[in-house]
Amino acid sequence: MILNVSGRTDIVAFYTPWFINRYRAGFVDVRNPFYTKKVSRIYFSDVDLIVFCTKNPLPILPYLKEIKQPIVFHITLTPYKKDIEPNVIDKNLIIDGIKEIAKIIDIDQVFVRYDPILVNDKYTLEYHIKAFEKMCSRLSGVVKHIIISFIDFYKNVEHHANDLQLKNLQNADYDFLAKNFSLIAKKYHMTIQTCYENFDFSLYGISNEVCMSKQFAYLLTGKKYKKWQARQCGCVQMVDIGVYNSCHHLCKYCYANYNERQVSKNILNHDLNSSLLIGHLSEDDEIVCRKF
Repeated sequence: MILNVSGRTDIVAFYTPWFINRYRAGFVDVRNPFYTKKVSRIYFSDVDLIVFCTKNPLPILPYLKEIKQPIVFHITLTPYKKDIEPNVIDKNLIIDGIKEIAKIIDIDQVFVRYDPILVNDKYTLEYHIKAFEKMCSRLSGVVKHIIISFIDFYKNVEHHANDLQLKNLQNADYDFLAKNFSLIAKKYHMTIQTCYENFDFSLYGISNEVCMSKQFAYLLTGKKYKKWQARQCGCVQMVDIGVYNSCHHLCKYCYANYNERQVSKNILNHDLNSSLLIGHLSEDDEIVCRKF
């Protein structure tokens, strides 16, 4: 089993004490977001690989050597300010965290996600090119793989339309970014891949890969995995232990926070001693041990 920690919320940034408690306890419970009385119980002895997805890796750093399974990090590092990402920490601290991670795990298991890319009057194409080069220059020799994607129009994006003031990009704009990003990445000996995009940037040396391929998973675990049925991106199947509407970053492009009023309620309902990330088990919950 591959554990995703997490696409639904930033567990590393906000709930690391809870995660470490669960890891030490040997199991974690996950409530089905669509059938809320169904709970999956996951024993860490059944976990082959852990994928940490975060905007702030700092809280988990002291515990990485305690984790016995192989680890992959996907760290989102964008050039936006507080107007777009209200509660994301200083980007310099994120870079420092990435450098510390690279001292502990293999460089090929650390991915930086420059996504989503959004463009408006403040965050122009030229702004992104300068920001991308600055990022790559600071991570040269520390990170080899960059993942990019463009903003999608989730419910939360539509809710923040007045704040985002997005510009509609033309094909020439996408090519302009791809060409310049590719040149920058090559300069700093990095590769770039897209994440579930329809664009073909192979002309510029940018591959259209999946974020967790069958080959990569096999390399790290020696096991074969099925395609992730919950998504159409092509990644191998992973089990997400997060909860929607519980991330305090409150990024205005977020897909996982689609009801920001619920975020505060969920945060207040978090108990680091509970087996669930949010709330507690009820007597009428149906708990099923999940093996894959």
